[in-house]
Amino acid sequence: MNIETLTAIALGIGLSASTGFRVFVPMLVASVAAHLKLIPLTDGFAWLGSWPAMICFGAATVAELVTYYIPFVDNLLDVITTPLAVGAGTLLMTSVLPVDNEMLKWITGLIVGGGAAATIQSGSVMTRLASSKLTAGVGNPVVATGEHAAAFGFSIMTLIAPIIVSVIFVVILFFIFRKLGRKLFNSNPSQ
Repeated sequence: MNIETLTAIALGIGLSASTGFRVFVPMLVASVAAHLKLIPLTDGFAWLGSWPAMICFGAATVAELVTYYIPFVDNLLDVITTPLAVGAGTLLMTSVLPVDNEMLKWITGLIVGGGAAATIQSGSVMTRLASSKLTAGVGNPVVATGEHAAAFGFSIMTLIAPIIVSVIFVVILFFIFRKLGRKLFNSNPSQ
């Protein structure tokens, strides 16, 4: 397995897991990133970076964010968004996974991406149900704000993490070569 495949898997898992907080935020982030050529999409997924996709995901994101601030409607929305999160997680994982076998790509997307989304979504649903029960819905907007922040934060962090790791790797290599260079040039051949 090469570094590109590992990076794609990490990217897919990060974006897929983020759909467990909000379905359309990671879709919008991935769409904008694909449009800007920040993430590589596999064959058949170029539409994800198109203007119509970005507009649709943007509108859906705004509607989803606003709706989650309405107590008890947010609980109803969870019934709809749970299967959507699994679907979005599957799609995001599949869209970046560089596997030639289409069946293997979609099965992996469903198991890994859909599974990551389902896991986070389950925790999100349980948290909101507990908030609805304990605070009669008054605490739900606080939960929603945290989930909004997590959806945006994890989606964006997923995109920049490979860059951060690359920069750290280059810095470490620089210091290693610098130290080796000092040892080589400062050593006395007579000793």
